[in-house]
Amino acid sequence: MTKEFPMLPPPIRYADDLEQVQPDEAETDASLEKSFDHILETTANDYGFAVRAVHAKAHGLFEGTFTVDGTLPAELAQGLFAHAGSYSAAMRISTNPGDILDDNVVLPRGLALKIEQVAGDMLPGTEGQVQDFLFVNGPVFAVPSPDKFAGKLKLLAATTDRAEGAKVALSTVLGFINGALGKVGLESSALAGMGGSPQVHPLGETYFTTTPFRYGDHVAKFRLRPLSPSLTVLTGTIIDTSGKPDGLRETLREDARTLTGEWAFEVQLARDIDKQPIEDASVEWDEAEAPFVQVATLRIEPQDSWTDDKVLRIDETLHFSPWNGLSAHRPLGGINRARRRAYRHSADFRVKTNGCPMAASEPAAT
Repeated sequence: MTKEFPMLPPPIRYADDLEQVQPDEAETDASLEKSFDHILETTANDYGFAVRAVHAKAHGLFEGTFTVDGTLPAELAQGLFAHAGSYSAAMRISTNPGDILDDNVVLPRGLALKIEQVAGDMLPGTEGQVQDFLFVNGPVFAVPSPDKFAGKLKLLAATTDRAEGAKVALSTVLGFINGALGKVGLESSALAGMGGSPQVHPLGETYFTTTPFRYGDHVAKFRLRPLSPSLTVLTGTIIDTSGKPDGLRETLREDARTLTGEWAFEVQLARDIDKQPIEDASVEWDEAEAPFVQVATLRIEPQDSWTDDKVLRIDETLHFSPWNGLSAHRPLGGINRARRRAYRHSADFRVKTNGCPMAASEPAAT
């Protein structure tokens, strides 16, 4: 499962002083919570129940198996990956905004993964013995730092509850522009982050954490890459959602009924703190200098990806956060520090508004 990469420098050692906390992060946290409140309250009033402040709309809910390789070298046999093991996993595929939009609005995709019944010392506030990993279908975070994150979320919050037709039109225009750029080899990641990317099949996408984490004695980012032919054949496949507000969900549900899929769960160890920075999440770590290596496999069997029981358990009840997990995989960097309070704030709002546990009677297919 693992690869050999000769002539690489050793991975950097984890230390508390790798992080550089900025003096204004308390103000940033307050700004993020204010934006989250605007999104949460606006959407709760619209829908009659609370949804997530980000990644509100789910397209597919899956149950699978996460298997850790038992033959890893010492630098990779860390934390959850120190020993071979097989775990139940829950997976939620979603779209970025905090409002529930027509699938004709093309936006970045997210994949939240929860590994269940893990063993070890947990981060404070973790809900059970779980390890969460949050991915998006791009290798970098949209902004480098917490204050820029707060500014971007403020702009996103201002679009909540605005005319959906305008969002569809903007998405279409951006997609056309980025497609034209692609023909001359100039695809824009900035445009893609604004919605200027094609509506491709979520099961064929490669997903990245974009932010770094402690990896036991080291530091790493993570990637989830389609491995089985049943998934790689879907890579780049464009889904026509014209006239189908939930076209992605419908496509995933149809395909999942007969699909057995496997993803490679990969680790990218930081080897040069200048080239693989901790605090700037907008910098892509060059694979030639810090290669990804597979350490586990995520597998799903044929299933219905949108049943009432999955909607209740995974979509409405579970809270996904990078801060749900093992101390050995503590989130690092300013973006992750900013997410800690903001994501907890969003989850608490949902519990308070919807009741705990989340009511099964809440609409789930909107």
